[in-house]
Amino acid sequence: MPIKIAILTHAKQKFEKTPYLLHILIGFWTKMGIEVVILRGIEHFEPADILFMHIDLTVIPDNYLAFSERYPVVINGRVRTISKRKISSNIITISDGYNGRVLVKTDLNFGGGMERRLARNKPVARLVDSIKKRLPWYLSGYLTPDNYPIYESPMEVPSAVWWNKNLVVEKFLPEREDDHYCLRQWVFMGKSEMSQKTVSSHPIVKASNIIRRETGIAIPDSLRQARADMGFDYGKFDFVMVEDQAVLLDANRTPSFNPNNASQTQMDLLKSLAAGLPSLVHIRPTVQAFINPDNKETIA
Repeated sequence: MPIKIAILTHAKQKFEKTPYLLHILIGFWTKMGIEVVILRGIEHFEPADILFMHIDLTVIPDNYLAFSERYPVVINGRVRTISKRKISSNIITISDGYNGRVLVKTDLNFGGGMERRLARNKPVARLVDSIKKRLPWYLSGYLTPDNYPIYESPMEVPSAVWWNKNLVVEKFLPEREDDHYCLRQWVFMGKSEMSQKTVSSHPIVKASNIIRRETGIAIPDSLRQARADMGFDYGKFDFVMVEDQAVLLDANRTPSFNPNNASQTQMDLLKSLAAGLPSLVHIRPTVQAFINPDNKETIA
């Protein structure tokens, strides 16, 4: 019988209108004859061989976790939170005595943007949000990843930041290449993966300011261990190498991808990434046999 994958999204998030990488992978799976259904929330149970948790929030709600227990295989079911306080080993406090450069971030993923959008559905939350927007960022806790402020020392950080539970202060540990800054990215699906190092003149490396990239970089064993410890089956890690040590900056279980300008090489890599699905369903041999009958690591 055909294999069926259920993609679980949050009931109030617009999965189809957001450029998630998962859309590309779903396209490869459906071409193989795998049935894929999208579950918008947990009101309706749809039997499936695999449940793919794709909740674009920093913390997965308890009721969504409970719902997932009804499925035999759950991808990313162990990754409940990706908050900075959970994934970062470089967060400091005012009393730590650290004297180097620091960076202020939001504890919530991507500035907490998704959480704020969901909260706006409630009148009281909308009122609170409108008031906070008028406040300085260090009081509101509202920051976007493009605007994380960097300070030469913790003493320069606004005092309110240290007491704002929505913000964290991290050691700023950039990877440098001459006068430029580097960011490394590792995307994985089971045993399949793709990686790159991007270079920018800006200390906050983003797609819009990249001047050079290198694909197929090595992934340190320490990062692979961190992935295993956090329970990631699928996702993207942003990291840098500082004094031969990997520094994890961000862990994302719902990575995005813009296919409009994708090269054939990128699409080939994504095709290979989609082939990592069998390695995640090893506890169901019949599922693996259907997805990959020849036990190969590529999709025909």
